[in-house]
Amino acid sequence: METITKLEIKDNAFARQFETKTETGIVSVEYSFQEKKIFLTKINIPEGYNDEEFISNFLKNIMETAIEKKLKVVPILPKIVTFFKKNPIYKELLPPGIRL
Repeated sequence: METITKLEIKDNAFARQFETKTETGIVSVEYSFQEKKIFLTKINIPEGYNDEEFISNFLKNIMETAIEKKLKVVPILPKIVTFFKKNPIYKELLPPGIRL
């Protein structure tokens, strides 16, 4: 099993996004819910921030939250589709019929 560094993630339900702090600002992933699915629609990062490993770890933390809440994850963003391809362990979170 891959190691995941636990991050402090805030589920900002009002803004419909998961947020975590970095040394340069807040990184967030916007989402929307429909039935038992969470649609990940946008990643917001501070200008000039490009720590791909941190962003990947942030997404892993979000996937763990989806597992805990028994949600299916629908990746809308190409960057999140790429994350699923690099981390096939999370493919079980995709709803039936979604192929990457």
